[in-house]
Formats: sequence, structure tokens, C-alpha cells
Amino acid sequence: MENPHSILKKVFGYDSFRPGQEQIVSHLLAGQDVLAVMPTGAGKSICYQVPALLLPGITIVVSPLVSLMKDQVGALVQAGVAAAFLNNSLTDNQKALMLHRAREGWYKIIYVAPERLEMPGFQRFAQERQISMVTVDEAHCISQWGQDFRPSYLRIKTFVDGLAARSWARSLPPPPPMCGRISAPIWRCKRPTR
Repeated sequence: MENPHSILKKVFGYDSFRPGQEQIVSHLLAGQDVLAVMPTGAGKSICYQVPALLLPGITIVVSPLVSLMKDQVGALVQAGVAAAFLNNSLTDNQKALMLHRAREGWYKIIYVAPERLEMPGFQRFAQERQISMVTVDEAHCISQWGQDFRPSYLRIKTFVDGLAARSWARSLPPPPPMCGRISAPIWRCKRPTR
């Protein structure tokens, strides 16, 4: 039976989590919203990639730059993870093929720009497939005061609210307590109905 530690070792080659990572992973696996603020090089990506491989559906990662998406997906594919990106570096035929494959269940992790979440074709895809988690990578880009701010970041919540409830989270055990947990209402995900 796969668990966070076995995924960490088998896929990423690490024997143990860095400080803070395991608590974040546990909360995400329990279906809880998490805002994780960590310094560069602290291993933020592992915090959503490990749960993505354990959850039943697809994880959508919102990323601001094509180059970051390519780097992340390249590293994941090299590690044997079914990952892809959908952005404007692809031709229309490549985009259509990627979405076709995603509909068939080829991918566990899909990287997109925030604007992609507003496109009707992608919204239809998200309604057709089980989306287990939506993650914002490089979240410093969400600041309205930054020169790189893109208004589509403000509409991520609308996209998430349109997804089916995370019913898989009902059967998971509660995570261990986490120091300094922060709630961010703009990113609150839809809770499972009981």
C-alpha cells in the first residue's frame, strides 16, 4: 500500500521529509486547505506532488510561467510520474491531444496558467474528470501589488467552487496537528457534503 513515505522514496528518492513538509502533505491528504509559505529551496513542490500521486483523481497546478511548467513536468516525467502541461507553447493539435489524453486518465498532475481555468474547454474537462486538488505554485504572483499580477488569480476560487466536492476526503483519518496553520479564504476549496 502506497503512503507518503513510500512515494517520497520511490518517486523522488528522498528518505525523509524536510521540516514542515510532512504536516502539509497530511493536511492535503485529509482534504484540508493549506497555505504553505516556505523559502526558496525548501521543497514546496514535494508538498503537493506527493499527495497528488496518492489522491484518486487529477491535481491541477496553477503556475505562472511556461518555463517553470516545462521544468516541473520534465522532472516529474523523468521520475516516472504521469504529468503534463497545457499552455500556449503547444500547438492547437498538441493542446487537443493533451486534453484528449487527460480525459482518458493519462495524467495525475497537470500544470496550467491561471487564465486556462477560465477557458470553457478546460472548464468542461474539469467537470468531466475527478479533480482531487488545485494547487497554486509560485503563489507570490497572486499579490495585486506585484508587477507580475494577473487578474485571473482572483478567479481561481470561482473555478474551484465549480468543481465536484472532494468526497474521497470523508474516509481519511485526521492529520496530526500543524503549528502555524494559516487559512486563506480566497483559496478555500469546496468541502465534501455530508
